[in-house]
Amino acid sequence: MIPYSKRSLLSVLLCTFLFFSCSSELDFDQIKDLKLEPVVVANLAYFDIPANQLIDDGSTNIAYDVRNFTVFRDKFFNERLKKAEFDFEIENTIERTFALNMLLMNDQNEILQTISYTVPAYTGGSNVIKYPTEVFENERLNLLKQTTKIGFVVLVASGDPLNSQSLGNLKLRSSATVYLVIE
Repeated sequence: MIPYSKRSLLSVLLCTFLFFSCSSELDFDQIKDLKLEPVVVANLAYFDIPANQLIDDGSTNIAYDVRNFTVFRDKFFNERLKKAEFDFEIENTIERTFALNMLLMNDQNEILQTISYTVPAYTGGSNVIKYPTEVFENERLNLLKQTTKIGFVVLVASGDPLNSQSLGNLKLRSSATVYLVIE
């Protein structure tokens, strides 16, 4: 154990060394050069439609749904959005071909853009289709920023009629990756 007088002397010496330590002026103006570029990934849309809910008579039929999409009403987000990417994956276990149209619409229900996908009929095995990424930049991004509603139109191709006993599902999974710049 160190005697009290030696501890006191060591404490004084240690404090003395602290006064001679290196320091420099802090430059808080560097904050003006700060640029953050966060990337956010989120779910965009999902649905799972059982075949028995697509009852038809064998000719072309349409299922339609529209949802509010208010993310671009946030001024902070809208002004800092530099790029967006949408990824879509569709799984079809129904023995019918489908066409899926995603409608990007404004407040007046005007269609700003239509993104279309052809979904082949189920023939057994895995029928999961990953479509190419939809990239929104420049003018296409400006149209996306006007979007306040997203609509989905499912066109059932002609074929054997579907009824309450029909098996299978049509599933959509999608995500959005957004690139922001905060200065």
